Amino acid sequence: MPLPNGVYRADQVGSFLRPKAVLEARQQAAEGQLRPEQLREIEDKYIADVVKKQLDAGLRSITDGEFRRQWFHVDFLKHLKGVELRGALQSTNTSVGGTMPPRLVVVDKIGHPKPIQVDDFKYLESQIDAAGAKATTKVCIPSPTMVHFRNSRDTIDAKAYPTLDPFFEDLARVYQEELADLYRAGARLVQLDDTNLAYLCDPKMRAEAEARHGDANVLARQYAALINAAVSKRPADMSVGIHLCRGNHRSQWFAQGGYEPVAEVLFKDLDVDAYFLEYDDARSGDFSPLRHLPPNKVVVLGVMTSKKAALEDKAEIVKRLKEAAAFCPGGLDQLCLSHQCGFSSTSEGNDLTEDEQWAKVKLEVEIAKEVWGDDLSV
Repeated sequence: MPLPNGVYRADQVGSFLRPKAVLEARQQAAEGQLRPEQLREIEDKYIADVVKKQLDAGLRSITDGEFRRQWFHVDFLKHLKGVELRGALQSTNTSVGGTMPPRLVVVDKIGHPKPIQVDDFKYLESQIDAAGAKATTKVCIPSPTMVHFRNSRDTIDAKAYPTLDPFFEDLARVYQEELADLYRAGARLVQLDDTNLAYLCDPKMRAEAEARHGDANVLARQYAALINAAVSKRPADMSVGIHLCRGNHRSQWFAQGGYEPVAEVLFKDLDVDAYFLEYDDARSGDFSPLRHLPPNKVVVLGVMTSKKAALEDKAEIVKRLKEAAAFCPGGLDQLCLSHQCGFSSTSEGNDLTEDEQWAKVKLEVEIAKEVWGDDLSV
């Protein structure tokens, strides 16, 4: 089957280890020692470099490495009108170093006063064009569910939203507006990063979510409806993928459990073109949920890991791809290969070096060509 526009047999989730100079510049900006435009100049320089490194490694779905972000989700969502950062999330999970993401609070009607990712997209596209490469400019943004899942009713202003139906409608609308802005700028591939559907596969996290939001099965369907509404107005030639992750902070994970609790909602209800699924170890369960995959969609199978420096055994990865293919209606034609997540979902990054990171990417491309042939676009 033909792959969705912008999806490749050797693909990626999006983030790469931040160069030291970018981390230092961001710290200086936070301390008031650099103006925003000075920080952006430094980010631009290293984004241009990471574009070349991706292309040299053989990737053709190209991101900016998320070099402009500290958190994969917060740096986008904080630009929505009516959303503020207040304190840090409280969780029963303890992260490495005790770092917790900021708490997103809805203080007013949600709005989208201006495009959020368009300028970043345009710069990234200009660097791909400058390299003379035939590649796709990939935009990664957090799923709209990220505004709701970790919060409770008291973090959504009751005056702005006495009931939650208008809240979800506004949330979908601002995503529709952002996707329309991106499309007008030339974007044809957008990935939604969603930890929450995967967290509903973890018994402990599922119980905690039910304490906040009620029945988890109802919540999963509600999230599918939200995502579908958010992408419902995209043009036919814009592909949308969704990435599910169980946590990725300094090589640490936070959830475990196979996809079965959300499999039917995920594959039968969600109106997306591609699924980027974490499958790098036993935490993600077996491949049997793939039996629900519709014949017209693909899974980018994250059987390689960005959490560890060691290179995978090529034969083992090929074996796992074939095991997964046995559950897909179209076999290997419905699969692609990637790491389970990015290498740096937060600015701290995972526990490996940049050289080790690129060695893993090059191995991924090598394996994909062995399985599907040299043309990774088919």
